[in-house]
Formats: sequence, C-alpha cells, structure tokens
Amino acid sequence: MKRLTPTTRLLAATLLATATLPSLAAGMQGMEHAPHRHEAGDAAIGRPGKPGAAARTVKVDMTDGMRFSPASVQVKQGETIRFVVTNSGKLRHELVLGSADDLKAHYAAMLKNPDMEHADANQVTLDGGQRGELVWQFDRAGAVPFGCLQPGHYDAGMKGSVTVAAARQH
Repeated sequence: MKRLTPTTRLLAATLLATATLPSLAAGMQGMEHAPHRHEAGDAAIGRPGKPGAAARTVKVDMTDGMRFSPASVQVKQGETIRFVVTNSGKLRHELVLGSADDLKAHYAAMLKNPDMEHADANQVTLDGGQRGELVWQFDRAGAVPFGCLQPGHYDAGMKGSVTVAAARQH
C-alpha cells in the first residue's frame, strides 16, 4: 500500500469536502421556513389566555371568499375569549390578532416568505376543512384588529376587529 504525502492528503480532503457541499446545501433548503415566533406587541392587544378562564366561546368561520364570519366581535376589557375557528374553505387561512402595525409588518414578511410557518399564541393557522382554537385575554379597551396573513388574503379584505369595551369603574 502506497503512503500518501501531506499534500496528497490535503488534496483528497478538499475534494471530499467539495463533493459533499451540494448535498449539505440540499439538506439545509427549507430551513429558512422554520417556525416563526413573534411576540406580537402582546401588551397592546392583550395576552394569551388560560383555557379554563375563558368567559365565553366565539365561533369564527374563514372562507375562500376571503372573509371572516363574524368580522366584528365585541368583548369586555379583562375578558378571556375562546375563539373556535373553522376553515370552511379549501385554501389555508389563519386568524392572527395584532396591532395594525404588527399585522402589516407580519403580512409583508409573509409576502416575501409564503412558506413561513407560525407558532404564535396570538394566531391559529388552518388548512381547508380544519378547526382550531385560540384563547386570548383582552386587557385594554379599544380595537384589536385581526386578519389572515396568507399571501394575498389580507389585501383581498380578509380582516376583522375585536372591539374591547372599557371595564366599568366602581
């Protein structure tokens, strides 16, 4: 058996590394679509609620007509709501709670990365025919917008609002 010189070993190692780069790169494709976590200005819109603390359930339907039904929800300040969300369409839809600025910024990111996945407490993403839940506590009075941030859906009008009535002072 012939001994390899240090130069030959280096050349062999370089060739081996170069040959494996394409397969390493292929294995990394799609990693840019790892679940997206976003602490959507929670203080401004409320916070994730505890399922056992939900005062009531609000059913929301999402359709391929790019609409939420209902598109307007009334709650009281401090109330925890369980949203039972149904996607009655065939397309993927989502309900994302956030400030108007957060929704616009997140939507712009979705347009650039349409395969981005989510793992946020302020949203539920559903394929056609699926049902899911979102539990949220609304701490501040005012309007809390929501929308579907799948590419094209928000621009098509798939948005709504939760109106949070101020708590009565005793």
